[in-house]
Amino acid sequence: MRFHVTESGPVDGRPVIALHGWPQHHWAYRDLLADPPAGLRIIAPDLPGYGWSGPAPHRWVKEEVAADVLGLADALGIDHFLLVGHDWGGYVGHLVTLAAPDRVDGYLALNIAHPWQTTRSAAPHLWRFLLYQPFVASIGVPLQRRTNYLEKLVFGTAAKGMPTDVVRTYTERFRDPVVARTARDTYRTFLLRELPSGARHPETRRATVPIRALFGLSDTAIHPSMAAAETANADDYTFEAVDGGHFITDERPDLVRAKLVALAAETQSAPN
Repeated sequence: MRFHVTESGPVDGRPVIALHGWPQHHWAYRDLLADPPAGLRIIAPDLPGYGWSGPAPHRWVKEEVAADVLGLADALGIDHFLLVGHDWGGYVGHLVTLAAPDRVDGYLALNIAHPWQTTRSAAPHLWRFLLYQPFVASIGVPLQRRTNYLEKLVFGTAAKGMPTDVVRTYTERFRDPVVARTARDTYRTFLLRELPSGARHPETRRATVPIRALFGLSDTAIHPSMAAAETANADDYTFEAVDGGHFITDERPDLVRAKLVALAAETQSAPN
């Protein structure tokens, strides 16, 4: 896997791996990259097939993407790190904490459902998925490459008020066939494989990593109940609802920064 990685902060600083979601790339963390908190090394990769990273060597099976992230940490010589994840990057982040809890000091999850869903918890909110996911999973390549679907229907409804130039910075990468195919595979694999498998075999692993979930309540894609602490199978999981929408890294960057700094301080005694 060939990763495109953007980072800032001291090379010997405490590593923070920040994972973006769809339809975005590493630039979602531009505020942290432009002004990294003292002592932190911000590492923002483009996930496999997204942004400027190479094609994914799989059909975007989320467990395999989590393994790719851990492989990236290995390649960078990083044993322990803090983790931040938003949207699909947030879901992958949860899987990273379950796969390698000894390596993650703490996790800040942004506007993403946790993995401990059941049919009962997910069923009332499946209509949200049906608003856009089947389209991306089926005709997603021409839809993203040749139309204004992302600008008008995704950012236009879920991120009203986001500056046009910011939206364009994200959406232009989805004109690239590799990126468009990656997005299609992200949702195709989820709808056809992972969602049915999750209904039959719900996640049973328990998280031992401190997890801090931050959630913008105006999210039209994911209901906050899907990230609730009451249903999380975790030793140390908190949920905080705030004003804002789905794209919280763009809407509330100062808050995301503050929560990361707080998590770093809280887990200061963790090995580096």
